[in-house]
Amino acid sequence: MKGMKYKKGLLLYNGNSGNQEIHSLIGSIMQTLSRELEEVHVYQTFYAQHAKELCRTFGEQVDLVIILGGDGTIHECINGLSNLLKRPTLAILPGGTCNDFSRSLNISQNIEMAIEELIRGEEVLVDIGKVNKDYFLNFFGIGLVAETSNNIKLGEKNVLGKASYLLSAVRTLKQADLFFLKIEADGKVIELQAAMVLVANGKYLGGKMLPFQAIDYMDGYLDVFIIKNPNFQAVKDIFSMRKVASDEIVQEEIIYYRVKEVKITAEENLDVDMDGEIYTTTPSDIKVLPGHLRFLKPVGIA
Repeated sequence: MKGMKYKKGLLLYNGNSGNQEIHSLIGSIMQTLSRELEEVHVYQTFYAQHAKELCRTFGEQVDLVIILGGDGTIHECINGLSNLLKRPTLAILPGGTCNDFSRSLNISQNIEMAIEELIRGEEVLVDIGKVNKDYFLNFFGIGLVAETSNNIKLGEKNVLGKASYLLSAVRTLKQADLFFLKIEADGKVIELQAAMVLVANGKYLGGKMLPFQAIDYMDGYLDVFIIKNPNFQAVKDIFSMRKVASDEIVQEEIIYYRVKEVKITAEENLDVDMDGEIYTTTPSDIKVLPGHLRFLKPVGIA
């Protein structure tokens, strides 16, 4: 925003995100934005896909879209913007439960600090994933990860925040099954049983950093992790690591691909989780769109 680079802004906020701080901060956020932009329009989202509709309607009329919400709101926004010919820059103010992609961008999790960082921020070109006709920013998942999202109860998510994901995972543990699938990735085809498939673009999942160094939202690739072990504790142990997972662990427990395109077909249609949102099923044709969207991030933080 520095130097009045952006003239027209659109601020979208999710008043149902579970973050009660949002309503009390809207006034000060608008005050700050009004100093930096010539024109700012603000909308609260009230129903599913509302943010997507607003972005599709107004996206080409503004230079900057500021998203005050969680990963679900961001997911809707990228789906509203990605088909546009003239796509605005995006700025994330973390107002959700896990705020995973804002963490990948190293944005402060304090909303007031985040807006000051982004005012002085720099633009980066970010890859996104396309799945059939939809888009994801942070991750695509089937199996355990989708079952976990399905089991989260809204009341628990709002009250308990990240702890709700753990509660949901405990429920999922009792229900997790292996499934048969075919993976076609960069000319290779494998058929196998698996407990989970994760296609990652961002570095965080459920508020925790993934222990895989290869993940990079600016490299023009997606990182595919196929979890073979149906034992939830083994999966949890891997994804809870504070350090990078060793090659031995990856080879023993996980099949890994770095791809530009991948096709996933399951024996039966499975729920697909994109950025924590579930509204479609397999089969899934997935490809990376390199540098498709511009985001603001703090200056000088890798």
